[in-house]
Order: sequence, then structure tokens, then C-alpha cells
Amino acid sequence: MRIISGKYKGKRIQPPANFRARPTTDFAKEALFNIIENNFDIPDLSVLDLFAGTGSMTYEFASRGAMRIASVESNAIHYRFIRKMVQELDFAQVNTVRSDAFKVIKSPWEPYDIVFADPPYDLEKLGEIPGLVLKNKLLTNEGWLILEHPSRIKFNHIPGIFDHRVYGSVNFSFFRMP
Repeated sequence: MRIISGKYKGKRIQPPANFRARPTTDFAKEALFNIIENNFDIPDLSVLDLFAGTGSMTYEFASRGAMRIASVESNAIHYRFIRKMVQELDFAQVNTVRSDAFKVIKSPWEPYDIVFADPPYDLEKLGEIPGLVLKNKLLTNEGWLILEHPSRIKFNHIPGIFDHRVYGSVNFSFFRMP
């Protein structure tokens, strides 16, 4: 896994062997950030990274200078790794949170410009994420929810969906406040 761009462009991040997370592929991450950079000024962004796993997306947003990032991970091993990397890379704008992502979604948090969610593909409640994020107003008026998911799950029926992209086996669905 590597950081694609920004201050730490090319930096390799090696999670421990006991990780069960599936990081977003470099190909998909690069394509996604092309979309984001064409629609947002990253240094002005507040980002919520749900199901952070390896922290790949957190590091990418931080390396590109995002203003504020909350990185949420429930697994203790993954959380400690993300926290260690955030300290090592001196990403002062990153707040690492050890919590269940669904508790965060249902809690009163301030809205974010981008909420990125990459839940385990076999997560039973994966399909509930867009509705909960929108219902609980976790997005700013112009904000986006970007959900990484398997191809077997479709979100065409969810109010607020405005785009869907496929990069190999990676699917991204994009939502905003309806």
C-alpha cells in the first residue's frame, strides 16, 4: 500500500501481517482522487473516514493537505496502527477514533465535506449506511458520501445518489443530501 500524492507521495505503508483489512487498490484510489480534486479544494475539506481499516484513505487525504480528518476504526489492532502512522507522519489534522462506525453515524457530529466509508464487503448492514449518513446530516450542504462496496449491492433506489463508478472489483457510489 502506498500514498499516491501530496506531501508523502510514494511513501509505502506496510500494515502488520495480522491485518484483516482490504485496502482500496491504488488504481481505484487514484481514480477516486481525480474525481474529488475536480470537485473540491482538498486543503479546505473536512473528512470523516468510516471503517478506516489500514488508514489508507486517511493518509491520502492528510498527505494532500485536508484541513480536518476523523479516522474511525473499531478493531483495536487496526486503530493502533493508524494512530501510530498518523503520529509517525505528523498528521496533526487527523483525529483517530476507536469506535463502531454505526455509533458514529448515529451520534451528533458536525457535518463533513466528505464522508468516505469502506465497510467490510460482507457487512450485513452495509446497505443501511447511505440512509443513516443522510438522515443524521453528516454531510455539509455540498458534501458527498462516497461508499466503497461490492458490485452485488445496488443503491439506485436511495435518494441522494448521483454517481456510481467501477474500477476493477471496486465500486464507489456517490451520495449528497437530497
